[in-house]
Order: sequence, then C-alpha cells, then structure tokens
Amino acid sequence: MTRPAALGALRRWPPLSADAASAAGGRNMQLLIQLRWLAVAGQVLAIYAVEWVLEVRLPLLLMLAAPAALIAVNLLSMARIRISANVSGIELFVALMADVAALTWLLYLSGGATNPFMSLFLLQVVLGAVLLGPILTWALVAVTSLCALMLSMTYRPMLLPPGLLGHDFELYIKGGLVCFGLIAVLLVMFVTRISGNLRARDAYLAEMRQRAAEEDHIVRMGLLASGAAHELGTPLASLSVILSDWRRTPAINRDPELIEDLAGMQAEVERCKKIVTGILLSAGEARGEAPAVTTLHALVGDMVATWRSAQGVDLRYQQRLGDDRPAVSDTALQQVLVNVLDNAVEAGAKRIDVLAETAEEVLIITVTDDGSGFSPGILARLGQPYQSTKTRHGAGLGLFLLVNVLRKLGGEATARNRPEGGAAVTLRLPLAALVLPGKPA
Repeated sequence: MTRPAALGALRRWPPLSADAASAAGGRNMQLLIQLRWLAVAGQVLAIYAVEWVLEVRLPLLLMLAAPAALIAVNLLSMARIRISANVSGIELFVALMADVAALTWLLYLSGGATNPFMSLFLLQVVLGAVLLGPILTWALVAVTSLCALMLSMTYRPMLLPPGLLGHDFELYIKGGLVCFGLIAVLLVMFVTRISGNLRARDAYLAEMRQRAAEEDHIVRMGLLASGAAHELGTPLASLSVILSDWRRTPAINRDPELIEDLAGMQAEVERCKKIVTGILLSAGEARGEAPAVTTLHALVGDMVATWRSAQGVDLRYQQRLGDDRPAVSDTALQQVLVNVLDNAVEAGAKRIDVLAETAEEVLIITVTDDGSGFSPGILARLGQPYQSTKTRHGAGLGLFLLVNVLRKLGGEATARNRPEGGAAVTLRLPLAALVLPGKPA
C-alpha cells in the first residue's frame, strides 16, 4: 500500500451496518415463520379434534397436505434468511400468499363458508396491512376476498355424525369462539413483536439522522477552522520574520533578558504554526509537510511523550502492543488523544495512566485519571456537541470531535466513572486504519 492509499484508508467511512438497515424485513420474516409454526400446530390439533373427538370424517391425507406444505415453506424461508437478512416486501407477500392458499385448501375440505374459521382470512389481511406496502396490501385483500367468495360457492360439506345432527348452529358458535380467541392471541403476539421491530427501525433512523447532523456540524467546523488557519498563516509568518530581524539588532543582542524573551516568543510562534499546520492537515490541506510513516509503538509512544513534555502532570504510560508494525502517523488521531488527556487535566487530575494494547486486530488505548470524573449528563450524551460542565464559549467540542474522529476511522470511544474516583476513557480503533502491510519492525 502506498502512502496516499494508507491515508485514504484513514479517511474512509466504515460501511453502515447492513443488519441495521435491512433487519426489519428479516425480523418480520422470522416472525412469520414463528406464526406459521403455531399455525401448523393449530391445524394438526384441529384436524385431530374434529376427526377423533367430534368423530367428523375428514379427508385426512388431503388436509394434512396443507400443514406439510407450510412446513416446507418455513424451511425454505429459514434458508432464505440465512442467505441474506434483506427481505423484500414481495417476498413477504409471497409468504403470506402461501398461508392464504393453505387456509383456503383446509376450509374447502371442511365446509367452506360454513366453517367458523373463515375469519382467519382477516388475520392474513391484518398481517399484510402491517408488513406490506399499500399496493401489496390491497392485492392481498383482493386475493383473500376472492378466496372467501369462492368458498361461499364451492366447498366440500362436512358430514356430521348422527349425534351432532341438528346442532349445526351450536357448533358454529363454539367454533367461532375458538376462532376469536385464536385470532386475539395471535394478533397480540404479532403486534407486540412488530412494534418492537418498528421501534428498532425508528431508533436506527434517529441514530442516522443524528449522525448526519453531527457530520454536517463537523463539516461547518472544519470549514471555519480551515479558513481561520489560512488567515492566521500570514501574520504568523510575518511575526517569525520580524522576530528573526530583531535578533540581529545590536541593541537586543546586548541584553540577555531580551534575547531570552525573543527565543520564547519565537518558540511560541513556531508552536502556533504547527497548530495551524495540524488544522489544515485535518481539513485535507497541506502546508508542505507530508504525513510520516512510523511504527505502531512509536506512534502511540510519541503522542504520549509529546503531550507529557508540555504538561506538569504525573503521566504513566504502559504498552502491550506486541510486535511492532509500520503505521501511518495521523494528526487527527493525535488530537483525539490530546483531547482526552487535556480533559483529564481540566477535571483536576494529578495522575494519569495510559495503557495501549492490541486485541483481535484492534488498538485499544485506555486513559484513566484521578480527577473529578464525568457528570451523569455528559456520560448519557457522550459525543454530542456542546455537552460540557464548563461555562466558556464553545466548551464541549473536544469530546464531540473525539467521538466523531474515531467513528470516521472505524472505531469508537466509551467513557465511565471509576468507583475509586476519576474517569476512564477507552479508545478503540481497527489496526487496519493505521497499520501498513509489512513485516513487524
């Protein structure tokens, strides 16, 4: 992989979860499978009760063909879901049509429209209204209506035994009550599960809208920062030239205190220029400084060492990174770790521990401190902009940028308060976003 290609990998969004986007259709198909198993059990039980309890003679082989066919449909549906969770509305419609066909066949062999279980067609319509779009739902309504009309005109009459002759209406009422209870139970089960599926879908869409809003916020911030960095570049360059001229002035050269002040000013100007360079690099613009190829050990160690040199905090670094490998040094990732460490200092931490380790091709950096920790509100809205206990303007962007930079690189950030006091922030990043192909260094 070339250096530009490696940097391109750093800038690539991770693919959105296919499960999250298509699980609604798959879960609905799974729900139909579960309901169909119940239907098969109910059909077999009803056939048994009518044939051996009520002693009404039925064409058993023909009737048992319906539950056998539904078992085959269920097995095919289960195999279909294993191939892909993305189940279309057409596939759900076909599955419901199989249920309608089986019900029509059973009713045809057991009295047609005189069978109180004709109401089960309404259950299929309700399922279609919830699972399918308007066109397919109306198509299902048309099919079930035609089936009901056909069963009112042609069917195989049920031959009642002598003991039940003359009790047709009483049998119809009892069958209707059983059908009502069956429909009520199945609808409660179905609607409850479907409501859960719809809530999961709505939660996913809300998360995507939130992510889109955050990305838009990041873009606007990046444009603002990039513009400010461009504007600051010229005056910083002028200040650097002026300070260099002053150092050659005889009057200043004779004053050691002025020379020391000039050196400090020059160092601060250089620091500002580096900050501007980092902003432009993060925005995708360069100032003649190419990103460096380093190693995984040096990448994390240098980030910690650079921050430690500028702070007066007791920072202890431990690494369990295993074999060293070539890696790309990315300014955005450096800023993420700096934000975590700066937040710890602002929370009053006197000691900070940093542990870097790898597990299953994931870089894990855990930062713990003995500061005041996070407030419950910050933890609940971690990563949302302007969520901070600080009162200064713009506070709360550090954690926002932290979470979104890691998300952009395919990782994640989590935070918690420690029982013994202080906070712990864990950064997880796929090594594929950093490590270059090659042998261990």
